Amino acid sequence: MSKFSEIINQENPVLVDFFAEWCGPCKTMSPILKEVKDVLGDKISIIKIDVDKNQSLAAKYQVRGVPTFILYKAGKQVWKQSGAVQKNDLITIIKSFS
Repeated sequence: MSKFSEIINQENPVLVDFFAEWCGPCKTMSPILKEVKDVLGDKISIIKIDVDKNQSLAAKYQVRGVPTFILYKAGKQVWKQSGAVQKNDLITIIKSFS
């Protein structure tokens, strides 16, 4: 738990992808997240949290569906959305908090 707090308290935005192995839309998002990382580079950290292996963390952050994305800036939640997100939309959202 404390490691998660350390990660989301970075100065740069941190995008957390709550996903599940069995989730089709989650699999669709994997290459999109890679492209977002390729575009934004060091300006963003992206971490993936498997909700089946981290149920308490998913519950704490009220993740009810997968994929759910939560964007943190300096430890504060600044954006949250469930469901697949287009690459350009994601980049625009992240840049707005950079």
